[in-house]
Amino acid sequence: MSVVEEAAAIGTPAAAVQLRELSVGYGRSPALHQLTARIPELATTAIVGPNGSGKSTLLAALAGVIPPTAGEISHRAAERPALVMQRSAVSDTLPLTVRDAVTMGRWPHRPLLGRLTRRDREIVEECMARLDITDLADRQLGRLSGGQRQRALVAQGLAQRSPLLLLDEPTTGLDAAARQRISQVLRESREQGATVVHATHDFPEAMNADHCLLLADGRLVAEGPPREVLTAEAVEQVWAVPELPAHNGG
Repeated sequence: MSVVEEAAAIGTPAAAVQLRELSVGYGRSPALHQLTARIPELATTAIVGPNGSGKSTLLAALAGVIPPTAGEISHRAAERPALVMQRSAVSDTLPLTVRDAVTMGRWPHRPLLGRLTRRDREIVEECMARLDITDLADRQLGRLSGGQRQRALVAQGLAQRSPLLLLDEPTTGLDAAARQRISQVLRESREQGATVVHATHDFPEAMNADHCLLLADGRLVAEGPPREVLTAEAVEQVWAVPELPAHNGG
């Protein structure tokens, strides 16, 4: 029995994160408006919504990258969340190898100017192996294919060993093999005790989550099990279309 199944057998899992009247903005431009929601612990939560709905902003706020302008975010765990950005957010010009990039995930665990421990190096190698990129360890990050690069960034997030893993559209635009590998690793992480939160445009992927937040114009439209949230009526309301968008890999 997985960690999630054990939690479900006991009762409703506790909230890993609680949002209360959360508002976030960039300068004078509001991006999130008074969100009150919960992220269940030991589960996968999909954040779904059109472009500009606030998905990336919410992830950044959960990670502590952007401070709230109002309201609060309460984290159950004291450890820093691990944030995995989209591959396009990382410059191709940085002279980083894959191993360098994954090793950066261990930086929060070492003292200032401290050296990597043997355990740090073991975790880096383990995370590269889980994403099947060990053979790419000495390749420059900016010269990888989209799928290879995104797998390296996910490995970096895993290397942080955080109980809360946040990912911004981790499989969008990737080939089937890369999508499958990343999805499998995220399932394994949840089963091993992590709380996974990912923004996605992929409806089948969202339907496989345990919990769903549907956003539109920076506001929470609905929250709960995906099949109760992503109804035809809700999708029509948010996207102004009569049926679920077809999955096109983007």
